[in-house]
Amino acid sequence: MKTQAFLFALLCSGTLLLSSCDTKTATETGAATETGAADDMAPMDHSTMDHSTMGGDSPLKASMDEMMAKMDAMKMKGNTDHDFAHMMLEHHKGAVAMAEIELRDGKDATMRQMAERIKADQQQEIGELEAVATRLDNAPTNYKPQDPNDPFTAQMKTSMTTMMQNTSATVANPDMNFNMMMTTHHQSAMDMAKAEVTHGKDSKLKAMAEKMIDTQQKEIDAFKTWHAQNADKM
Repeated sequence: MKTQAFLFALLCSGTLLLSSCDTKTATETGAATETGAADDMAPMDHSTMDHSTMGGDSPLKASMDEMMAKMDAMKMKGNTDHDFAHMMLEHHKGAVAMAEIELRDGKDATMRQMAERIKADQQQEIGELEAVATRLDNAPTNYKPQDPNDPFTAQMKTSMTTMMQNTSATVANPDMNFNMMMTTHHQSAMDMAKAEVTHGKDSKLKAMAEKMIDTQQKEIDAFKTWHAQNADKM
């Protein structure tokens, strides 16, 4: 009887020990799962990250992407002149930001001179566009921004799509990056300005658009000439 009692007690002790281990394992697994879920849900703080040292996009590319995101998120009023003025305002601000990056990082004298000129010219036009945009805040609707078949909508959308599709892959040389991206940026501005010239109604804004086309075509030609002479920087 004593032997049987001892074996019974030993069996019970083992069962309790296994049960305790199973409970502990389940508790630890549950805690780990909860911690993992909490980590998945927690927002990542990007404020302390140095994006300039990350692989991938250059500061110029990031600046252009930011500009395009702002333009894409812009709510259209439905007046060609009003919407062109506001879209071109954001586009010009993007050019100024890109020029500032070139002046910070670039070394080539010609590209730096072009950056200085672009920054000065587009800052002046930003002031002019802001005045026009404010004046047109109550302008009546004259096109359908949600209709992809609307001529003005289609032309403006094409200018954005073309810019995104034609943005060149970045290289190590910041001057070459500025050259290639600003060429694409200028072409997009010209396409937008042509849409305003064709469909706009405001005579002052149409005159500004025509001036943009002329100025930026000359700068595109200068960019292409420099690019051909500096192909080794690719």
